[in-house]
Amino acid sequence: MNITLAQPYAVTDKGRRSNNEDSIFPPPESDFQNQRLFIVCDGVGGAEKGEIASNLACESISSYFKAFSSNRETIDKSFIQKTIEYTETGFEDYIRIHPEAKGMATTLTLAYIGKSQITIAHIGDSRIYHIRNGQIIHKTEDHSLVNFLVKTGQLTPQEALTSSKKNVILRAIQGSHNPAEAEVTVLRNIMPDDYLFLCTDGVLEKIDDEKLMEIFKKGGSNSCAIKEMITDICAENSRDNYSFYIIPIQKTADIAEEEQKVFSFFYSLIAPVYMGIFS
Repeated sequence: MNITLAQPYAVTDKGRRSNNEDSIFPPPESDFQNQRLFIVCDGVGGAEKGEIASNLACESISSYFKAFSSNRETIDKSFIQKTIEYTETGFEDYIRIHPEAKGMATTLTLAYIGKSQITIAHIGDSRIYHIRNGQIIHKTEDHSLVNFLVKTGQLTPQEALTSSKKNVILRAIQGSHNPAEAEVTVLRNIMPDDYLFLCTDGVLEKIDDEKLMEIFKKGGSNSCAIKEMITDICAENSRDNYSFYIIPIQKTADIAEEEQKVFSFFYSLIAPVYMGIFS
């Protein structure tokens, strides 16, 4: 299978906060041709340290992928974890020079589009969805206190929505002194017109799973319309920073089938010449 993307769309905005502590890679104004890596991070730490943490994570992870992923057929959990460790070392180096940044941290969502599969990874409560025909067929599970309390029966899902603990996360990229483990999933069931949706929790303030499915169902294959609907809701309702990536799957083709098409094309060019010589 050979996965091809349509035009991705991205938004990152400070919302009603004074500063945007979210970061995304690549930036919204990028040329997305041949782009396979997408990252959305939500920094924490206050006094602009969250912005530093999320930016540093995007820069470190994208640099590591650029240096070491080009000759790999697949991206697995081991590779992702080495990427996180490299990033954590970068945090330590930064804090050593800027001790006032101690305590900064960031969530992570990451999607890498391989030839035949998609590797997704997350840390914290930023989220990744795999959506098909307006239905969620996979979503990541938040590394948050309220999610833990719901799973253990200490809170109901309804209580979790208004809990004072809903912003407490149990995993974050902070540095080598407190290493984080990424949760990694490989998606192999990929079809044309599927979507990946990466977002920070600011997007989810007023967009629950049902609303998200409604938006993607209404938008259909119009990714720009989906972006505008989500942006309008966030701009009106989100108190927090909000950032997201919409990644549409354009087509998935069998590699052997593609090779056969190339062979047939060149044969159609050569055959008349060959027949002319020997006729």
